[in-house]
Amino acid sequence: MILCAAKAQLLVIDVQEKLAPAMSDAGPVIANSQRLIAAARHFGVPITISEQYPKGIGPTVDVLREAAGGETRVFDKMAFSCAQDPTIAGHLAQGRENASRSQIVITGIEAHVCVLQTALELFAAGYAVFVVADAIASRREASCQIALRRMEQAGVHPVTTEMVIFEWLGRAGTPDFKALMPLIK
Repeated sequence: MILCAAKAQLLVIDVQEKLAPAMSDAGPVIANSQRLIAAARHFGVPITISEQYPKGIGPTVDVLREAAGGETRVFDKMAFSCAQDPTIAGHLAQGRENASRSQIVITGIEAHVCVLQTALELFAAGYAVFVVADAIASRREASCQIALRRMEQAGVHPVTTEMVIFEWLGRAGTPDFKALMPLIK
């Protein structure tokens, strides 16, 4: 299945100030999430950000909040899975029902907890789920790799940041391609 910007939603899970430094390698998660947010904004792909218990873990890292802009919905949650939070699940469902946005592209942390549970439950709810392998992390790399294998075995599509951007573009030689080239270089 090819990603289509007109059918997609971007979900950034729990990339928060106090949690990110504990990851095995948070740098690529933040950088690639920022690239995906820029591409999503370019194409009008709705962006949703979740924050796990922000009173204790802090808000989403500043660079991602700034990249997402003021129109992006940021949701606090206590459930590990975004699909188990009625407000987030309802928001994503509204995008699917009102705009036929049934593809969910996921970035975030931790891969083996919130990302995994969200991806599996959204897939079970009928979404086409794409987890961006170079934009997720866990405290231990092995946990991330096992989570990716488990998601793929369940039917979730592993992708990379560039795969998402190029599939949303669809072709070279367009004004969109020229505008997004800085994200790819």
